[in-house]
Amino acid sequence: MKAKIPMIVRVLLGLLFFASGVAGLFNLAPMPPDLPEKLVAFTSGLMASTYFMPFLKLTEIVCGLLLITGWFVPLALVILAPIVIHIFMVHAFLQPSGLPIAIVIGVMVAYLSFFVPPYSNVIKKLFEKNAR
Repeated sequence: MKAKIPMIVRVLLGLLFFASGVAGLFNLAPMPPDLPEKLVAFTSGLMASTYFMPFLKLTEIVCGLLLITGWFVPLALVILAPIVIHIFMVHAFLQPSGLPIAIVIGVMVAYLSFFVPPYSNVIKKLFEKNAR
């Protein structure tokens, strides 16, 4: 069972990002009416750019599929890292009620990135001083 934990975490994380990307790209989940005013303003600004939200959601879909299939997992984790940081910061400063799920997502990415040998070996090389 212990050997299957990384696969379960990888697939769950992939499904989460894939589903979030599809729902956001095709407007399948309407914006909740009780969002904090600052979060509504922030999200409206991102949507007003016209390119950012579709780009973000397509990135989530692609990275989610990479995680689900197990292809290029280290690449997907590196691309998702700033997105996960953004999710955490949004919930830390604009909507604290979503902070627990942001922390869980961050722990999942950190676990796969730094503690699962097939992926951590590749990602840890990015932090070496003389990485080639």
